[in-house]
Amino acid sequence: MKKTALFPGSFDPFTKGHHDIVMRGLNLFDEIIIGIGHNTTKKNRYFDIDLMVSKIESLYTGISGVKVVVYNELTSSLAKAHDAQYLLRGLRNTTDFEYENTISQMNRYLNEELETVFLITSPEFAAISSTIIREVHRYGGNVDTFLPYKV
Repeated sequence: MKKTALFPGSFDPFTKGHHDIVMRGLNLFDEIIIGIGHNTTKKNRYFDIDLMVSKIESLYTGISGVKVVVYNELTSSLAKAHDAQYLLRGLRNTTDFEYENTISQMNRYLNEELETVFLITSPEFAAISSTIIREVHRYGGNVDTFLPYKV
């Protein structure tokens, strides 16, 4: 049976830390679907969603087993629609674990066949967060070090 993982997030922007999780996930799964979702707690995206799709797709050109989708539904429903048996999530710290654990339990309630797999962030990416990158970029700072593409 093909092992498919959904890697969901708002990816505003998609960072080197996210890229690292996908590349490491390819050692565990046959296919990874990067799901760019609309986060209802964030009013507006900073980076255009079509730009993110383009940038992320370009990272995986020539690498089989990675695809990008945009969604506006429950993550558990998207996983079911794509026959994903796993959710792939990265954890930087205990705060991430507390947040992700709660979401994982709800996703399991909504789709009892959906398992969440947590990968601990590689040390060199642990301080990177999309929120911080947006703020640095908004005020003219250089974010190239933290992103696997140019913006």
